[in-house]
Amino acid sequence: MPPWSTQVRLTSVSTSCTKASRDLDEPLAGTAATARTWLLLEQPGPWGAKALTSSHLDPALGHALEKATEGTGVRIALIRRPGRHADCHTVAERQVYAAHTAPGNIWLHSATTSDPEELLNLDFAGLGGGASGTFDSVLGGRPHTGDPLALVCTNGKRDRCCALLGRPLAAELAASGVDGAWEVTHLGGHRFSPTLLVLPFGYAYGRAEAHAVKGILQGVREGRVVTEGCRGSSAWERPGQAAELAVRTTAGEEAADTLTVVRTDGAAPRWEVTVAHTDGRVWRVTVAQGASVPSRPESCGSALGSPARMDILAVRELSRTAVASLVPH
Repeated sequence: MPPWSTQVRLTSVSTSCTKASRDLDEPLAGTAATARTWLLLEQPGPWGAKALTSSHLDPALGHALEKATEGTGVRIALIRRPGRHADCHTVAERQVYAAHTAPGNIWLHSATTSDPEELLNLDFAGLGGGASGTFDSVLGGRPHTGDPLALVCTNGKRDRCCALLGRPLAAELAASGVDGAWEVTHLGGHRFSPTLLVLPFGYAYGRAEAHAVKGILQGVREGRVVTEGCRGSSAWERPGQAAELAVRTTAGEEAADTLTVVRTDGAAPRWEVTVAHTDGRVWRVTVAQGASVPSRPESCGSALGSPARMDILAVRELSRTAVASLVPH
């Protein structure tokens, strides 16, 4: 192998994080942002690196929302429609979404507000626990009946790859008639751009292309999960994300809302994850945390590093006797 091959080493931090990750075939599974509930607020105009406090949204309100959601299981992000944003400051009515992604209680509700400070009246602990009542009573929310949401990270102030790769994808989706296409401030994992979150199921994707996204959205409409290019469900921590995807692959299970991570034993760098199916089947998945080698930039312009990766060591379907001792009733 020639010494200049990217398969041997990356020696320059000028290499884009996305190209390095793709060239090194870095695995996607187990890299999704973690959030049982997503709260999305429309905010047009430019976004800074920390968008809630560096956009045309009142920074005091952004800070208050960040503080109010801490430790509640709610992740808040700003969204905007694809297009040009430099001169756009506000809208009279803002779109707001809330989505809970935990299997058995998956929902997506929508509302509009002319006063985003209303969001501070939400019961964030209840929202994080899966209760939609606070969203509906405070904001007049109701179940979303339109297309599933396709949220593309486009915040170039966090990483240039998100803008260079994410914005064209969002624009192409919108131009082709995907009504649920939105730009979003941050989904994590810049090096997997374009990154995508699909709601209501809450699965994240990396290195997304428009034709693949349309297939993913069609799957959502049919109640299916597309595993190709999937980073995992935001409902679970990283070991659980990787384990659930491994079970889907092993069992050939496409149906959404059928698999639940019921327990995770152990600690880094090795876990035993129990994944249960609604039909009673249960799997035990061994997940190990490894370091990605050779080194690569985790973000554009950052020093070379070795980001953690989730490796599947074993997937075992359990007997009924073993299930009885592992799965809570």
